[in-house]
Amino acid sequence: MVAVAYTTLAERKISAWIQDRHGPNRVGPWGLFQVLADGVKNIMKEETMPGEVNKAVFVLAPALAFVPALVAWAVIPFGAPLPTPWGRIDLVVADLPIGFLFTLAITSLGVYGLVLAGWASNNKYALLGGLRASAQMISYEIAMGMSTVCVLLLAGNVSLNAIITQQATVGWNVMVLSIAAFLFLVAAFAETNRVPFDLPEAESELIAGYHSEYSAMKFSMFPIAEYANMWTASAMFVTLFLGGWDIPFTQWDNVGAATVLKSVLTAGAFLTKVGFFVFFFIWVRWTLPRFRYDQLMSLGWKFMLPVALAYIVIAASAILGLDYAGLERGRSFGLAMFGLNLVLLVVL
Repeated sequence: MVAVAYTTLAERKISAWIQDRHGPNRVGPWGLFQVLADGVKNIMKEETMPGEVNKAVFVLAPALAFVPALVAWAVIPFGAPLPTPWGRIDLVVADLPIGFLFTLAITSLGVYGLVLAGWASNNKYALLGGLRASAQMISYEIAMGMSTVCVLLLAGNVSLNAIITQQATVGWNVMVLSIAAFLFLVAAFAETNRVPFDLPEAESELIAGYHSEYSAMKFSMFPIAEYANMWTASAMFVTLFLGGWDIPFTQWDNVGAATVLKSVLTAGAFLTKVGFFVFFFIWVRWTLPRFRYDQLMSLGWKFMLPVALAYIVIAASAILGLDYAGLERGRSFGLAMFGLNLVLLVVL
């Protein structure tokens, strides 16, 4: 929650830096307490309830958008196991054997909050925003799921810890499965409703989209959910394609006994990678204009989906061929896949 709150400050500071401004700098040193001031302001503001809204659903929708974004974090490993007097503890809240499937299932529930907010508001602009959100999420959820099939084929497992271990031996999936990484990253922007895919709340067309009628803390829940989704999407990308908590250019963190130093350094590496991608989300927002809605849908169905399907066939064939050739899952296997990906990237 604290990280999400301070991401709002980071967004304002980075946008100011990109636009050659100062950003928040009055409340506390370097504006660090601006987040607290915003939180107090939102809690103290008057809650409005427009006439003719569906009250139960109107109140429930912000929570439905907010909760899945945080729950998905429960299965993401953020460091090497920690030795304690009571035994080895994995640095993950819930180490589910189906962790990957759990994150896909939970994050896809967030769209219900947006759709219900749009419908319950009894407002044409809000309803259009909710409809856009549902169409966009469904379109890009498919491409996102398809892009990760190659990761599962290579790891042979849906456990996130197993996927991280596989990358430590073969090489990071961003090099081995580059096109899948690219598709996942684009789909992550669409799933989190970030520019250039922020059509559900396009201010120039829909006022504020699905949260037009919301105020005070109920309104704040939607931006909080968006920033939490940014962290979740970044953490998933790092876990699936950037080796998770694996420290690059060394095997020290993957072999030998578990130590406190390993846990601390791997957790630091994980947070550094995730922090970079949160910065990347913000950087893109202040760099690119948004698409038209027909361009958004066309990209999802006419480009992302066919490329993802074709890539599954090619990657599966390559993995099967290398296995038949007797190549063990190691650096040489990773280099062969990397060479194939370079050719495919040039063709694409």
